[in-house]
Amino acid sequence: MGSARQVTAQNFRDTVEQGGIVLLDFWAPWCGPCRSFAPVFEKVAADNPDLTFGKVNTDEETELAGAFEIQSIPTLMVFRDRVLLYSQPGALGAAALEDIVRQVRAVDMEKVRAELAAQGKKSGQGIAQA
Repeated sequence: MGSARQVTAQNFRDTVEQGGIVLLDFWAPWCGPCRSFAPVFEKVAADNPDLTFGKVNTDEETELAGAFEIQSIPTLMVFRDRVLLYSQPGALGAAALEDIVRQVRAVDMEKVRAELAAQGKKSGQGIAQA
C-alpha cells in the first residue's frame, strides 16, 4: 500500500480481516510523541508496501480506542492473519519498528493457531466488535 490509511470504526473490521500483516497506530493530533512517531510510521509503511499500515485517531474513534483499552498514545498494534500479535504504547524509532516488522514476518502462524486452539480461542478472538 505504501502509506498509512485512516482506520475508522466503519472500516476497522475490513482492514484487519483482510489478512496478512496489519500495523495500526493509535494516535491523536495533540500528542507530541504521536507527531514524532508519525514520520517513522509513514517511512516504514513506504518501505513495506506489501503490508497494511493504518492510523486510528483516538479523538475521533473513541469507540475503537475504548474497545482496545487504549490508555496511552501512541500505541502500536500489529495483527497477522487476524490475530493480534503485538500491542505496546510508546513512540518507536525506525530501527525498532523495522525490527517488529521483521519479527512479525517470521512468526510461525500455524504454531500460533495451534497455541490459540489449545487455549480454546479462535484466531479472530481479540478483534473488536466495532
